[in-house]
Amino acid sequence: MTNTNSNSHFSRFSRHRSTSSSRTKQGFLASVQESMNHALLARSLAFNLTLSHRTPQTHMIDPVHDCLELLDDTLEMLSRITKTRDNISSHEDEEDVHTWLSATLTNQDTCEQSLREQPNSYKTGFTIDFVARNLTGLLTNSLNLFVSVKSKHRKLLSESFPRYVPSSEERRLLEASVEELKVDAVVALDGSGTHKTVGEALLAASLASSSGRTVIYMKAGTYNEIIRIPTKQKNVMLVGDGKGKTVIVGSRSNNGGYSTYQTATVAAMGEGFIARDITFINNAGPKAEQAVALRIGADKSVVYRCSVEGYQDSLYTHKNRQFYRETDITGTVDFIFGNAAVVFQSCNMVARKPLPGQKNFVTAQGRVDPGQNTGISIINCRITAETLTYLGRPWKAYSRTVVMQSYLGGEIHPSGWSPWSGGFGLNTLFYGEFMNTGPGSSVSGRVKWSGYHSALTVTEAEKFTVAKFIDGDTWLPSTGISFDSGLMK
Repeated sequence: MTNTNSNSHFSRFSRHRSTSSSRTKQGFLASVQESMNHALLARSLAFNLTLSHRTPQTHMIDPVHDCLELLDDTLEMLSRITKTRDNISSHEDEEDVHTWLSATLTNQDTCEQSLREQPNSYKTGFTIDFVARNLTGLLTNSLNLFVSVKSKHRKLLSESFPRYVPSSEERRLLEASVEELKVDAVVALDGSGTHKTVGEALLAASLASSSGRTVIYMKAGTYNEIIRIPTKQKNVMLVGDGKGKTVIVGSRSNNGGYSTYQTATVAAMGEGFIARDITFINNAGPKAEQAVALRIGADKSVVYRCSVEGYQDSLYTHKNRQFYRETDITGTVDFIFGNAAVVFQSCNMVARKPLPGQKNFVTAQGRVDPGQNTGISIINCRITAETLTYLGRPWKAYSRTVVMQSYLGGEIHPSGWSPWSGGFGLNTLFYGEFMNTGPGSSVSGRVKWSGYHSALTVTEAEKFTVAKFIDGDTWLPSTGISFDSGLMK
């Protein structure tokens, strides 16, 4: 729901589209400032609600706490946009702003989702819900205006090399051995490290206020922890001794009273997050409903040689740009979901056996607006299942997922994709396949929706590669990870 003032606000700026590019840009920046002002108001309201209703039990499970955290994140991204207002001079700058605006809208959708999941948490819950919906309208206006500015500005930009040049210290973070890494903390259950828990190591790192990369080495062992890396704690790297050796386990679930957002065993929000050689598990079980093992909202994040294990909603690719390589993901219902701009490359996705009567879906992508630069891109992966499984279904109206040059096992349903509810999103989604192999790759029996593309062209497929979809050539080289910039040869 958008109030009439914000609608008239948008109409006022829309008239500028027929005038100069600078007038349109001024309208966009004014829209961002109005969104920021309203976000500050919403944050104040959410904070007051958490104070007035706080008990030891409500601090981590109330939905308004989710909104408060997400609003803090939104305010940081809007602040970044206002700081770059006079310096959007390259494709890289544009992609940053587009990503941050898309992420703020995802934050609002997540806040509203949490409020819907626990509607009786506050008697005054309708107030925060109303304010949140108004902010969603303003952010949508800002995104629409930016897309208009971007389409005009792109004509003025020339192709050039990205401005980013990786530092020597950052170049081989993901390929170097633990002995070669400059480690800031060592976590060991037996007391042989600097800390016994990851939480202690993260707290110590935050107090140190280092502006560079923080590398936390987790020795082999099973860590029963709930780990949170907040927005302001950037460039954290968690490195373990390998899949199945360094394991982080949690058991929070929606059925256990938590919002889906808060069920995550590990959640990373700070930009530049990296995880390597770790297994993330949510062991709440198949009857627990939503139970996230790993949630990432960090921009320019990388997950390499990891394992993500759960049942429903195992991996929450919440927002921003993300890259996964040589990572195993297992689950049942919607086990890869969210609204990030995410590329999976050389990964192994396995749908495990669900409860009787349940259906399996590999993906449930959550794009809420056609202006968002988000979606799920699966390239050169292996998708198999223990039972009949669909490649995905539309969680939100503009859901966008492509599966390209991947092996599809025989348990992939011949129709490939499934509706969410009736005809919801079937004409506005974008699902596509490109040069897949394996017994489940035949598209002859696939769905006939107008939004489904059984055979993407090379030009269409290239839009979902590392280089073009997540702007990976400008930031992935700093990690030293091996990646394929374009389609597989």
